[in-house]
Amino acid sequence: MRRRWSLRTRLVVSAVALIAVVVAVIGTVTTIAMHSNLERQLDKQLMAAAQRPDHDPMGGDRSIVQQPGLPIGTVGGRTVVGGDGLVDGVKSVATPGARPDSSPLGDDQLGALESVPRDGNAHTVSLPGLGDFRAISSSSGTFVLGFPLTGVQSTVTTLIVVEVCVTAAGLLAAAITGTALVGMALRPLRRVAATATRVSELPLHSGEVAPLERVPDAEADPRTEVGQVGAALNRMLGHVGSALAARQQSETRVRQFVADASHELRTPLASIRGYAELTRRGGEETGPDTRHALGRIESEARRMTGLVEDLLLLARLDAGRPISYESTDLSPLTYESTDLSPLVVDAVSDARAAGQGHTWRLELPDDPALVPADGARIHQVLVNLLANARTHTPPGTTVTARVRREGGWVVVEVLDDGPGIPAELLPYVFERFARGDASRSRHAGSTGLGLAIVQAVVVAHGGAVTVRSVPGRTEFAVRLPAAPGVPGAPAAPVAPAAPAAPAAPVAPAAPAAPAAPAVPAAPPVPTIPAHPPTGSEASHPRHQHHPQAPPSAPPASPPPTSHPPTTHCPAPPDSQPPDSQPHHRLTTQG
Repeated sequence: MRRRWSLRTRLVVSAVALIAVVVAVIGTVTTIAMHSNLERQLDKQLMAAAQRPDHDPMGGDRSIVQQPGLPIGTVGGRTVVGGDGLVDGVKSVATPGARPDSSPLGDDQLGALESVPRDGNAHTVSLPGLGDFRAISSSSGTFVLGFPLTGVQSTVTTLIVVEVCVTAAGLLAAAITGTALVGMALRPLRRVAATATRVSELPLHSGEVAPLERVPDAEADPRTEVGQVGAALNRMLGHVGSALAARQQSETRVRQFVADASHELRTPLASIRGYAELTRRGGEETGPDTRHALGRIESEARRMTGLVEDLLLLARLDAGRPISYESTDLSPLTYESTDLSPLVVDAVSDARAAGQGHTWRLELPDDPALVPADGARIHQVLVNLLANARTHTPPGTTVTARVRREGGWVVVEVLDDGPGIPAELLPYVFERFARGDASRSRHAGSTGLGLAIVQAVVVAHGGAVTVRSVPGRTEFAVRLPAAPGVPGAPAAPVAPAAPAAPAAPVAPAAPAAPAAPAVPAAPPVPTIPAHPPTGSEASHPRHQHHPQAPPSAPPASPPPTSHPPTTHCPAPPDSQPPDSQPHHRLTTQG
Protein backbone atom coordinates (compact mmCIF):
# COMPACT_ATOMS: atom_id res chain seq x y z
CA MET A 1 0.00 0.00 0.00
CA ARG A 2 1.41 3.38 -1.04
CA ARG A 3 2.17 5.70 1.83
CA ARG A 4 0.13 8.89 1.84
CA TRP A 5 1.86 12.23 2.16
CA SER A 6 1.30 14.45 5.15
CA LEU A 7 -0.81 17.58 4.85
CA ARG A 8 2.25 19.83 5.12
CA THR A 9 4.03 17.94 2.34
CA ARG A 10 0.98 18.08 0.08
CA LEU A 11 0.55 21.81 0.63
CA VAL A 12 4.22 22.61 -0.03
CA VAL A 13 4.41 20.35 -3.09
CA SER A 14 1.19 21.79 -4.48
CA ALA A 15 2.39 25.37 -3.99
CA VAL A 16 5.80 24.68 -5.54
CA ALA A 17 4.22 22.85 -8.48
CA LEU A 18 1.83 25.73 -9.09
CA ILE A 19 4.70 28.22 -9.01
CA ALA A 20 6.71 26.04 -11.38
CA VAL A 21 3.84 25.87 -13.88
CA VAL A 22 3.30 29.63 -13.77
CA VAL A 23 7.01 30.36 -14.19
CA ALA A 24 7.28 27.84 -17.03
CA VAL A 25 4.39 29.48 -18.89
CA ILE A 26 5.87 32.93 -18.37
CA GLY A 27 9.32 31.76 -19.50
CA THR A 28 7.94 30.05 -22.59
CA VAL A 29 5.93 33.11 -23.65
CA THR A 30 8.92 35.37 -22.99
CA THR A 31 11.27 33.19 -25.01
CA ILE A 32 8.91 32.97 -27.97
CA ALA A 33 8.33 36.73 -27.90
CA MET A 34 12.06 37.40 -27.69
CA HIS A 35 12.80 35.05 -30.60
CA SER A 36 10.10 36.65 -32.77
CA ASN A 37 11.29 40.15 -31.96
CA LEU A 38 14.91 39.36 -32.82
CA GLU A 39 13.83 37.75 -36.10
CA ARG A 40 11.78 40.82 -37.05
CA GLN A 41 14.74 43.07 -36.40
CA LEU A 42 16.98 40.82 -38.48
CA ASP A 43 14.41 40.79 -41.29
CA LYS A 44 14.36 44.59 -41.37
CA GLN A 45 18.14 44.67 -41.67
CA LEU A 46 18.05 41.99 -44.37
CA MET A 47 15.44 43.79 -46.47
CA ALA A 48 17.34 47.06 -46.17
CA ALA A 49 20.56 45.38 -47.32
CA ALA A 50 18.79 43.63 -50.19
CA GLN A 51 17.51 46.90 -51.63
CA ARG A 52 20.93 48.41 -52.11
CA PRO A 53 22.35 45.99 -54.68
CA ASP A 54 18.96 45.85 -56.29
CA HIS A 55 19.04 49.57 -57.05
CA ASP A 56 22.85 50.00 -57.34
CA PRO A 57 24.27 46.89 -59.03
CA MET A 58 27.88 46.26 -58.20
CA GLY A 59 30.53 44.75 -60.30
CA GLY A 60 32.53 41.75 -59.28
CA ASP A 61 31.51 38.37 -58.03
CA ARG A 62 32.08 39.09 -54.35
CA SER A 63 30.59 42.54 -53.95
CA ILE A 64 27.22 41.30 -52.63
CA VAL A 65 28.41 40.09 -49.20
CA GLN A 66 31.17 42.68 -48.80
CA GLN A 67 28.95 45.74 -48.39
CA PRO A 68 29.56 47.77 -45.23
CA GLY A 69 27.31 47.01 -42.23
CA LEU A 70 26.52 43.41 -43.10
CA PRO A 71 27.14 40.77 -40.38
CA ILE A 72 29.97 38.28 -40.69
CA GLY A 73 28.68 35.07 -42.24
CA THR A 74 26.30 36.72 -44.69
CA VAL A 75 25.68 34.58 -47.76
CA GLY A 76 24.69 35.66 -51.24
CA GLY A 77 24.23 34.30 -54.72
CA ARG A 78 23.50 35.69 -58.16
CA THR A 79 22.03 34.54 -61.44
CA VAL A 80 22.61 35.52 -65.01
CA VAL A 81 19.90 37.34 -66.80
CA GLY A 82 17.39 34.85 -68.03
CA GLY A 83 18.92 32.00 -66.04
CA ASP A 84 16.90 29.57 -64.00
CA GLY A 85 19.28 29.12 -61.04
CA LEU A 86 22.16 30.58 -59.12
CA VAL A 87 25.41 30.46 -60.98
CA ASP A 88 27.58 31.17 -57.98
CA GLY A 89 27.42 32.17 -54.37
CA VAL A 90 29.70 33.56 -51.68
CA LYS A 91 29.91 33.87 -47.93
CA SER A 92 31.57 36.69 -46.06
CA VAL A 93 34.46 35.71 -43.83
CA ALA A 94 36.07 37.79 -41.13
CA THR A 95 39.64 38.90 -41.85
CA PRO A 96 42.22 40.92 -39.93
CA GLY A 97 41.63 43.82 -42.28
CA ALA A 98 38.86 46.36 -42.15
CA ARG A 99 36.97 44.77 -45.04
CA PRO A 100 35.72 41.20 -44.72
CA ASP A 101 36.77 38.62 -47.27
CA SER A 102 34.50 36.08 -48.97
CA SER A 103 34.56 32.39 -49.72
CA PRO A 104 32.58 30.45 -52.33
CA LEU A 105 29.57 28.29 -51.44
CA GLY A 106 29.26 24.66 -52.36
CA ASP A 107 26.72 23.18 -54.72
CA ASP A 108 24.49 21.85 -51.93
CA GLN A 109 24.52 25.22 -50.24
CA LEU A 110 23.66 26.94 -53.55
CA GLY A 111 20.82 24.48 -53.98
CA ALA A 112 19.45 25.46 -50.57
CA LEU A 113 19.58 29.14 -51.50
CA GLU A 114 17.74 28.44 -54.76
CA SER A 115 14.77 27.18 -52.69
CA VAL A 116 14.08 30.66 -51.29
CA PRO A 117 10.80 31.95 -52.79
CA ARG A 118 11.10 35.01 -55.01
CA ASP A 119 8.37 36.99 -53.25
CA GLY A 120 10.46 39.71 -51.66
CA ASN A 121 9.90 38.35 -48.12
CA ALA A 122 12.41 36.89 -45.67
CA HIS A 123 12.35 33.14 -45.13
CA THR A 124 14.29 30.76 -42.87
CA VAL A 125 16.55 28.41 -44.77
CA SER A 126 19.08 25.87 -43.54
CA LEU A 127 22.39 25.65 -45.42
CA PRO A 128 24.28 22.38 -44.98
CA GLY A 129 27.37 22.94 -42.86
CA LEU A 130 26.53 26.61 -42.18
CA GLY A 131 23.35 26.54 -40.11
CA ASP A 132 20.10 28.51 -40.30
CA PHE A 133 19.73 31.78 -42.21
CA ARG A 134 17.05 34.35 -42.88
CA ALA A 135 17.24 34.78 -46.68
CA ILE A 136 15.45 37.00 -49.17
CA SER A 137 15.36 36.82 -52.98
CA SER A 138 15.10 39.97 -55.03
CA SER A 139 11.92 40.47 -56.95
CA SER A 140 13.89 40.38 -60.20
CA GLY A 141 15.48 37.13 -59.19
CA THR A 142 19.01 38.34 -59.86
CA PHE A 143 20.39 37.59 -56.41
CA VAL A 144 19.66 36.01 -53.03
CA LEU A 145 20.92 37.48 -49.73
CA GLY A 146 20.90 35.73 -46.35
CA PHE A 147 21.81 36.74 -42.77
CA PRO A 148 22.87 34.07 -40.22
CA LEU A 149 20.54 33.32 -37.27
CA THR A 150 23.47 32.53 -35.00
CA GLY A 151 23.09 35.74 -33.01
CA VAL A 152 19.36 35.27 -32.54
CA GLN A 153 19.75 31.65 -31.46
CA SER A 154 22.59 32.51 -29.09
CA THR A 155 20.52 35.23 -27.44
CA VAL A 156 17.47 32.96 -27.06
CA THR A 157 19.60 30.12 -25.65
CA THR A 158 21.15 32.45 -23.10
CA LEU A 159 17.67 33.66 -22.11
CA ILE A 160 16.46 30.08 -21.63
CA VAL A 161 19.46 29.17 -19.46
CA VAL A 162 18.95 32.24 -17.30
CA GLU A 163 15.23 31.51 -16.95
CA VAL A 164 15.87 27.89 -15.94
CA CYS A 165 18.49 28.83 -13.34
CA VAL A 166 16.38 31.60 -11.86
CA THR A 167 13.30 29.36 -11.82
CA ALA A 168 15.16 26.54 -10.06
CA ALA A 169 16.52 28.90 -7.43
CA GLY A 170 13.10 30.44 -6.96
CA LEU A 171 11.40 27.07 -6.58
CA LEU A 172 13.97 25.96 -4.02
CA ALA A 173 13.48 29.14 -2.03
CA ALA A 174 9.71 28.75 -2.32
CA ALA A 175 9.89 25.15 -1.08
CA ILE A 176 12.03 26.09 1.94
CA THR A 177 9.97 29.14 2.80
CA GLY A 178 6.70 27.32 2.17
CA THR A 179 7.72 24.43 4.42
CA ALA A 180 8.49 26.82 7.26
CA LEU A 181 5.32 28.86 6.80
CA VAL A 182 3.05 25.83 6.46
CA GLY A 183 4.71 24.23 9.49
CA MET A 184 4.04 27.34 11.54
CA ALA A 185 0.45 27.46 10.30
CA LEU A 186 -0.14 23.79 11.17
CA ARG A 187 1.57 23.91 14.57
CA PRO A 188 -1.71 24.57 16.42
CA LEU A 189 -3.28 21.64 14.58
CA ARG A 190 -0.44 19.39 15.77
CA ARG A 191 -1.06 20.52 19.33
CA VAL A 192 -4.74 19.69 18.93
CA ALA A 193 -3.81 16.25 17.59
CA ALA A 194 -1.38 15.72 20.50
CA THR A 195 -4.15 16.53 22.97
CA ALA A 196 -6.49 14.05 21.29
CA THR A 197 -3.74 11.40 21.32
CA ARG A 198 -3.07 11.83 25.03
CA VAL A 199 -6.77 11.56 25.80
CA SER A 200 -7.07 8.43 23.66
CA GLU A 201 -4.28 6.78 25.67
CA LEU A 202 -6.13 7.18 28.97
CA PRO A 203 -7.75 4.04 30.49
CA LEU A 204 -11.35 5.08 29.97
CA HIS A 205 -12.91 1.62 29.86
CA SER A 206 -13.46 1.29 33.61
CA GLY A 207 -12.86 2.88 36.97
CA GLU A 208 -12.82 6.51 37.97
CA VAL A 209 -11.48 8.81 35.26
CA ALA A 210 -9.69 12.08 36.02
CA PRO A 211 -10.84 15.26 34.24
CA LEU A 212 -9.92 15.04 30.58
CA GLU A 213 -7.30 17.34 29.12
CA ARG A 214 -8.64 20.11 26.92
CA VAL A 215 -7.27 22.03 23.94
CA PRO A 216 -5.87 25.42 25.05
CA ASP A 217 -8.04 28.43 24.29
CA ALA A 218 -5.39 29.78 21.90
CA GLU A 219 -5.95 26.75 19.66
CA ALA A 220 -9.75 26.79 20.05
CA ASP A 221 -10.54 30.14 18.40
CA PRO A 222 -13.58 29.50 16.17
CA ARG A 223 -12.51 32.33 13.82
CA THR A 224 -9.78 30.10 12.35
CA GLU A 225 -10.01 26.68 10.72
CA VAL A 226 -7.66 25.07 13.24
CA GLY A 227 -9.49 26.79 16.07
CA GLN A 228 -12.77 25.31 14.86
CA VAL A 229 -11.23 21.84 15.09
CA GLY A 230 -9.95 22.57 18.61
CA ALA A 231 -13.30 23.95 19.74
CA ALA A 232 -15.12 20.92 18.33
CA LEU A 233 -12.69 18.60 20.12
CA ASN A 234 -13.24 20.44 23.40
CA ARG A 235 -17.01 20.07 23.03
CA MET A 236 -16.60 16.36 22.32
CA LEU A 237 -14.29 15.91 25.33
CA GLY A 238 -16.84 17.70 27.47
CA HIS A 239 -19.56 15.27 26.41
CA VAL A 240 -17.23 12.29 26.94
CA GLY A 241 -16.25 13.55 30.40
CA SER A 242 -19.89 13.96 31.38
CA ALA A 243 -20.70 10.46 30.13
CA LEU A 244 -17.74 8.97 32.03
CA ALA A 245 -18.75 10.77 35.22
CA ALA A 246 -22.31 9.48 34.85
CA ARG A 247 -21.00 5.97 34.23
CA GLN A 248 -18.75 6.16 37.29
CA GLN A 249 -21.64 7.29 39.47
CA SER A 250 -23.81 4.48 38.12
CA GLU A 251 -21.08 1.89 38.73
CA THR A 252 -20.55 3.20 42.25
CA ARG A 253 -24.27 2.99 43.01
CA VAL A 254 -24.51 -0.52 41.55
CA ARG A 255 -21.42 -1.66 43.45
CA GLN A 256 -22.75 -0.18 46.67
CA PHE A 257 -26.14 -1.81 46.08
CA VAL A 258 -24.56 -5.21 45.43
CA ALA A 259 -22.42 -4.94 48.54
CA ASP A 260 -25.29 -3.77 50.74
CA ALA A 261 -27.73 -6.32 49.33
CA SER A 262 -25.22 -9.14 49.70
CA HIS A 263 -24.50 -8.11 53.26
CA GLU A 264 -28.18 -7.90 54.16
CA LEU A 265 -29.10 -11.20 52.47
CA ARG A 266 -26.60 -13.27 54.44
CA THR A 267 -28.62 -13.25 57.67
CA PRO A 268 -32.00 -14.32 56.19
CA LEU A 269 -30.29 -16.98 54.10
CA ALA A 270 -28.60 -18.39 57.18
CA SER A 271 -31.96 -18.40 58.95
CA ILE A 272 -33.63 -20.22 56.04
CA ARG A 273 -30.95 -22.89 56.07
CA GLY A 274 -31.09 -23.26 59.82
CA TYR A 275 -34.87 -23.57 60.04
CA ALA A 276 -34.98 -25.97 57.09
CA GLU A 277 -32.33 -28.22 58.65
CA LEU A 278 -33.99 -28.01 62.07
CA THR A 279 -37.38 -28.94 60.60
CA ARG A 280 -35.96 -31.81 58.56
CA ARG A 281 -34.25 -33.31 61.60
CA GLY A 282 -37.03 -32.43 64.03
CA GLY A 283 -39.27 -35.45 64.00
CA GLU A 284 -40.60 -38.59 62.44
CA GLU A 285 -43.87 -37.00 61.35
CA THR A 286 -42.33 -35.43 58.24
CA GLY A 287 -42.86 -37.51 55.16
CA PRO A 288 -40.33 -38.28 52.43
CA ASP A 289 -41.71 -35.57 50.15
CA THR A 290 -41.38 -33.00 52.89
CA ARG A 291 -37.85 -34.11 53.72
CA HIS A 292 -36.97 -33.94 50.04
CA ALA A 293 -38.41 -30.41 49.80
CA LEU A 294 -36.50 -29.34 52.91
CA GLY A 295 -33.32 -30.80 51.45
CA ARG A 296 -33.88 -28.82 48.29
CA ILE A 297 -34.44 -25.67 50.36
CA GLU A 298 -31.13 -26.26 52.15
CA SER A 299 -29.31 -26.96 48.87
CA GLU A 300 -30.63 -23.85 47.13
CA ALA A 301 -29.99 -21.74 50.24
CA ARG A 302 -26.37 -22.94 50.27
CA ARG A 303 -26.04 -22.12 46.58
CA MET A 304 -27.51 -18.66 47.05
CA THR A 305 -25.28 -18.10 50.08
CA GLY A 306 -22.26 -18.89 47.93
CA LEU A 307 -23.50 -16.47 45.27
CA VAL A 308 -23.98 -13.74 47.87
CA GLU A 309 -20.49 -14.33 49.27
CA ASP A 310 -18.99 -14.14 45.79
CA LEU A 311 -20.82 -10.92 45.02
CA LEU A 312 -19.68 -9.41 48.30
CA LEU A 313 -16.08 -10.46 47.62
CA LEU A 314 -16.13 -8.94 44.14
CA ALA A 315 -17.67 -5.74 45.47
CA ARG A 316 -14.89 -5.44 48.05
CA LEU A 317 -12.24 -6.11 45.42
CA ASP A 318 -13.77 -3.51 43.09
CA ALA A 319 -13.72 -1.00 45.91
CA GLY A 320 -10.09 -1.70 46.81
CA ARG A 321 -11.17 -3.03 50.20
CA PRO A 322 -9.52 -5.94 52.04
CA ILE A 323 -10.83 -9.34 50.96
CA SER A 324 -10.36 -11.16 54.25
CA TYR A 325 -13.81 -12.14 55.50
CA GLU A 326 -12.65 -12.10 59.09
CA SER A 327 -11.31 -8.53 58.92
CA THR A 328 -13.50 -5.44 59.03
CA ASP A 329 -10.85 -2.71 58.97
CA LEU A 330 -9.10 -1.21 55.97
CA SER A 331 -5.89 -3.20 56.28
CA PRO A 332 -4.50 -4.72 53.07
CA LEU A 333 -4.22 -8.40 52.26
CA THR A 334 -2.22 -10.50 54.68
CA TYR A 335 0.94 -11.18 52.71
CA GLU A 336 3.07 -14.05 53.98
CA SER A 337 5.70 -16.18 52.32
CA THR A 338 3.46 -19.02 51.15
CA ASP A 339 4.48 -22.30 49.53
CA LEU A 340 2.04 -23.01 46.72
CA SER A 341 2.74 -26.75 46.58
CA PRO A 342 0.70 -27.68 49.71
CA LEU A 343 -2.11 -25.42 48.54
CA VAL A 344 -2.21 -27.14 45.15
CA VAL A 345 -2.11 -30.60 46.76
CA ASP A 346 -4.97 -29.67 49.07
CA ALA A 347 -7.06 -28.24 46.23
CA VAL A 348 -6.43 -31.25 43.97
CA SER A 349 -7.35 -33.66 46.77
CA ASP A 350 -10.63 -31.84 47.34
CA ALA A 351 -11.35 -31.78 43.61
CA ARG A 352 -10.57 -35.51 43.33
CA ALA A 353 -13.06 -36.25 46.09
CA ALA A 354 -15.75 -34.20 44.36
CA GLY A 355 -15.02 -35.41 40.82
CA GLN A 356 -14.15 -39.09 41.00
CA GLY A 357 -15.07 -39.57 37.36
CA HIS A 358 -12.05 -37.50 36.31
CA THR A 359 -8.37 -38.38 36.29
CA TRP A 360 -6.32 -35.94 38.36
CA ARG A 361 -2.61 -35.37 37.83
CA LEU A 362 -0.29 -33.34 40.00
CA GLU A 363 3.17 -32.02 39.04
CA LEU A 364 5.20 -30.22 41.71
CA PRO A 365 8.78 -28.92 41.87
CA ASP A 366 11.25 -30.35 44.37
CA ASP A 367 11.96 -26.90 45.85
CA PRO A 368 9.31 -24.82 47.63
CA ALA A 369 7.36 -22.49 45.34
CA LEU A 370 7.27 -19.48 47.67
CA VAL A 371 5.19 -16.40 46.90
CA PRO A 372 4.16 -13.41 49.05
CA ALA A 373 0.44 -14.05 49.20
CA ASP A 374 -2.69 -14.43 51.28
CA GLY A 375 -2.81 -18.22 51.47
CA ALA A 376 -6.58 -18.44 51.96
CA ARG A 377 -7.29 -16.38 48.84
CA ILE A 378 -4.76 -18.23 46.69
CA HIS A 379 -6.34 -21.49 47.87
CA GLN A 380 -9.69 -20.10 46.74
CA VAL A 381 -8.18 -19.34 43.31
CA LEU A 382 -6.95 -22.93 42.98
CA VAL A 383 -10.26 -24.40 44.12
CA ASN A 384 -12.18 -22.28 41.62
CA LEU A 385 -9.91 -23.25 38.71
CA LEU A 386 -10.10 -26.96 39.51
CA ALA A 387 -13.85 -26.80 40.07
CA ASN A 388 -14.18 -25.03 36.74
CA ALA A 389 -12.31 -27.85 34.99
CA ARG A 390 -14.32 -30.52 36.83
CA THR A 391 -17.70 -28.92 36.28
CA HIS A 392 -17.37 -28.19 32.57
CA THR A 393 -15.66 -31.32 31.28
CA PRO A 394 -17.20 -34.77 30.85
CA PRO A 395 -16.23 -37.75 33.05
CA GLY A 396 -12.98 -39.36 32.00
CA THR A 397 -11.26 -36.02 31.37
CA THR A 398 -7.70 -35.73 32.66
CA VAL A 399 -7.06 -32.58 34.69
CA THR A 400 -3.45 -31.63 35.47
CA ALA A 401 -2.33 -29.14 38.11
CA ARG A 402 1.26 -28.02 37.65
CA VAL A 403 3.53 -25.70 39.63
CA ARG A 404 6.74 -24.38 38.09
CA ARG A 405 9.21 -21.52 38.30
CA GLU A 406 9.67 -19.06 35.44
CA GLY A 407 12.28 -16.42 36.17
CA GLY A 408 11.03 -14.24 39.03
CA TRP A 409 7.55 -15.74 38.85
CA VAL A 410 5.80 -18.83 40.13
CA VAL A 411 3.35 -20.24 37.61
CA VAL A 412 0.42 -22.48 38.50
CA GLU A 413 -1.20 -24.17 35.51
CA VAL A 414 -4.49 -26.09 35.38
CA LEU A 415 -4.84 -28.11 32.17
CA ASP A 416 -7.52 -30.44 30.92
CA ASP A 417 -8.11 -32.43 27.74
CA GLY A 418 -11.81 -31.64 27.57
CA PRO A 419 -13.77 -30.21 24.63
CA GLY A 420 -12.29 -26.73 25.04
CA ILE A 421 -13.80 -23.25 25.10
CA PRO A 422 -15.33 -21.80 21.92
CA ALA A 423 -13.02 -19.19 20.41
CA GLU A 424 -15.72 -16.52 20.37
CA LEU A 425 -16.20 -16.90 24.15
CA LEU A 426 -12.54 -16.81 25.19
CA PRO A 427 -12.39 -12.99 25.62
CA TYR A 428 -15.29 -13.15 28.11
CA VAL A 429 -14.42 -16.09 30.38
CA PHE A 430 -13.30 -13.81 33.24
CA GLU A 431 -16.42 -11.66 33.12
CA ARG A 432 -19.05 -12.03 35.80
CA PHE A 433 -21.85 -14.47 35.07
CA ALA A 434 -20.20 -15.46 31.79
CA ARG A 435 -21.56 -18.75 30.46
CA GLY A 436 -21.37 -20.68 27.23
CA ASP A 437 -25.06 -21.58 27.57
CA ALA A 438 -27.27 -18.61 26.81
CA SER A 439 -29.96 -19.87 29.18
CA ARG A 440 -30.27 -18.67 32.76
CA SER A 441 -30.25 -22.18 34.20
CA ARG A 442 -27.53 -23.37 36.54
CA HIS A 443 -27.61 -27.13 36.11
CA ALA A 444 -23.99 -27.42 37.17
CA GLY A 445 -24.59 -25.64 40.47
CA SER A 446 -22.13 -22.83 39.67
CA THR A 447 -22.71 -19.11 40.08
CA GLY A 448 -20.75 -17.80 37.09
CA LEU A 449 -18.49 -15.74 39.38
CA GLY A 450 -15.64 -18.17 40.01
CA LEU A 451 -13.31 -17.05 37.23
CA ALA A 452 -14.11 -13.39 37.91
CA ILE A 453 -12.97 -13.99 41.51
CA VAL A 454 -9.85 -15.77 40.23
CA GLN A 455 -8.85 -12.78 38.14
CA ALA A 456 -9.66 -10.23 40.85
CA VAL A 457 -7.66 -12.07 43.54
CA VAL A 458 -4.66 -12.72 41.27
CA VAL A 459 -4.54 -9.09 40.13
CA ALA A 460 -4.78 -7.99 43.77
CA HIS A 461 -1.59 -10.02 44.38
CA GLY A 462 0.26 -8.29 41.54
CA GLY A 463 -0.06 -11.28 39.23
CA ALA A 464 -1.91 -12.22 36.07
CA VAL A 465 -4.11 -15.05 34.87
CA THR A 466 -4.41 -16.16 31.24
CA VAL A 467 -6.34 -18.81 29.35
CA ARG A 468 -5.62 -20.67 26.12
CA SER A 469 -8.00 -23.21 24.68
CA VAL A 470 -8.26 -25.43 21.63
CA PRO A 471 -10.36 -28.55 21.21
CA GLY A 472 -8.73 -31.19 23.40
CA ARG A 473 -6.67 -28.82 25.56
CA THR A 474 -7.56 -25.91 27.84
CA GLU A 475 -4.91 -24.23 29.96
CA PHE A 476 -5.37 -21.66 32.72
CA ALA A 477 -2.08 -20.13 33.92
CA VAL A 478 -1.72 -18.07 37.10
CA ARG A 479 1.51 -16.05 37.39
CA LEU A 480 2.48 -14.75 40.83
CA PRO A 481 5.69 -12.92 41.80
CA ALA A 482 8.11 -15.16 43.68
CA ALA A 483 8.95 -14.37 47.30
CA PRO A 484 12.07 -12.22 47.95
CA GLY A 485 15.24 -14.18 48.47
CA VAL A 486 14.35 -16.81 45.87
CA PRO A 487 16.76 -16.76 42.89
CA GLY A 488 15.26 -14.62 40.15
CA ALA A 489 12.61 -13.12 42.43
CA PRO A 490 12.15 -9.37 42.88
CA ALA A 491 13.77 -7.70 45.89
CA ALA A 492 10.42 -6.97 47.51
CA PRO A 493 6.88 -8.28 47.17
CA VAL A 494 4.96 -6.82 44.30
CA ALA A 495 2.28 -4.51 45.65
CA PRO A 496 -1.13 -5.28 44.23
CA ALA A 497 -2.80 -2.65 42.10
CA ALA A 498 -5.81 -1.37 44.00
CA PRO A 499 -8.84 -0.11 42.10
CA ALA A 500 -10.17 3.36 42.72
CA ALA A 501 -12.01 3.79 46.01
CA PRO A 502 -15.82 3.98 45.80
CA ALA A 503 -17.93 6.91 46.84
CA ALA A 504 -19.17 5.07 49.96
CA PRO A 505 -17.53 2.29 51.98
CA VAL A 506 -18.75 -1.29 51.70
CA ALA A 507 -19.89 -2.77 54.96
CA PRO A 508 -17.95 -5.97 55.58
CA ALA A 509 -19.26 -8.86 57.59
CA ALA A 510 -18.26 -12.40 58.36
CA PRO A 511 -19.98 -14.89 56.06
CA ALA A 512 -21.22 -18.28 56.89
CA ALA A 513 -18.94 -20.87 55.37
CA PRO A 514 -20.77 -22.65 52.55
CA ALA A 515 -20.73 -26.40 52.68
CA ALA A 516 -19.09 -28.35 49.89
CA PRO A 517 -21.31 -30.25 47.43
CA ALA A 518 -22.19 -33.85 48.12
CA VAL A 519 -19.74 -36.29 46.57
CA PRO A 520 -19.13 -40.01 46.88
CA ALA A 521 -16.77 -41.13 49.60
CA ALA A 522 -13.14 -40.78 48.52
CA PRO A 523 -10.29 -43.10 49.45
CA PRO A 524 -8.52 -41.89 52.58
CA VAL A 525 -5.40 -39.80 52.08
CA PRO A 526 -2.94 -38.32 54.58
CA THR A 527 -4.28 -35.15 56.11
CA ILE A 528 -2.90 -31.71 56.81
CA PRO A 529 -4.61 -28.74 58.53
CA ALA A 530 -7.43 -27.56 56.34
CA HIS A 531 -7.47 -24.13 54.76
CA PRO A 532 -10.19 -21.56 55.51
CA PRO A 533 -13.46 -22.09 53.68
CA THR A 534 -13.74 -20.54 50.27
CA GLY A 535 -16.46 -19.08 48.10
CA SER A 536 -18.49 -20.84 45.51
CA GLU A 537 -16.92 -22.80 42.75
CA ALA A 538 -16.13 -21.15 39.45
CA SER A 539 -17.67 -21.49 36.07
CA HIS A 540 -16.75 -20.35 32.60
CA PRO A 541 -18.43 -20.59 29.18
CA ARG A 542 -18.49 -24.19 28.03
CA HIS A 543 -21.66 -25.64 26.62
CA GLN A 544 -21.99 -28.75 28.76
CA HIS A 545 -25.01 -30.30 30.48
CA HIS A 546 -24.37 -31.62 33.97
CA PRO A 547 -26.85 -33.60 36.06
CA GLN A 548 -27.95 -32.06 39.31
CA ALA A 549 -26.81 -33.71 42.53
CA PRO A 550 -29.57 -35.44 44.54
CA PRO A 551 -30.66 -33.34 47.48
CA SER A 552 -31.82 -36.14 49.73
CA ALA A 553 -28.91 -35.95 52.13
CA PRO A 554 -26.95 -33.01 53.56
CA PRO A 555 -23.57 -32.48 51.94
CA ALA A 556 -20.53 -33.77 53.68
CA SER A 557 -17.23 -31.95 53.50
CA PRO A 558 -14.41 -34.01 51.99
CA PRO A 559 -11.51 -34.80 54.28
CA PRO A 560 -8.61 -32.34 54.08
CA THR A 561 -5.44 -33.71 52.58
CA SER A 562 -1.73 -33.07 52.72
CA HIS A 563 1.22 -32.92 50.37
CA PRO A 564 1.72 -36.26 48.61
CA PRO A 565 4.20 -38.57 50.34
CA THR A 566 7.71 -39.05 49.01
CA THR A 567 6.70 -42.27 47.26
CA HIS A 568 5.33 -40.32 44.26
CA CYS A 569 6.66 -41.44 40.92
CA PRO A 570 8.83 -38.86 39.18
CA ALA A 571 7.41 -37.42 36.01
CA PRO A 572 8.96 -38.50 32.70
CA PRO A 573 11.52 -36.00 31.37
CA ASP A 574 9.45 -35.15 28.31
CA SER A 575 6.50 -33.95 30.42
CA GLN A 576 8.44 -31.46 32.54
CA PRO A 577 8.41 -27.77 31.63
CA PRO A 578 11.76 -26.75 30.15
CA ASP A 579 12.25 -23.82 32.52
CA SER A 580 11.20 -25.43 35.82
CA GLN A 581 12.79 -27.58 38.47
CA PRO A 582 12.24 -31.36 38.50
CA HIS A 583 8.63 -32.25 39.30
CA HIS A 584 6.91 -35.03 41.15
CA ARG A 585 3.75 -36.35 39.55
CA LEU A 586 0.73 -37.89 41.22
CA THR A 587 -2.05 -39.40 39.13
CA THR A 588 -5.28 -40.45 40.81
CA GLN A 589 -8.69 -41.47 39.60
CA GLY A 590 -11.87 -41.86 41.56
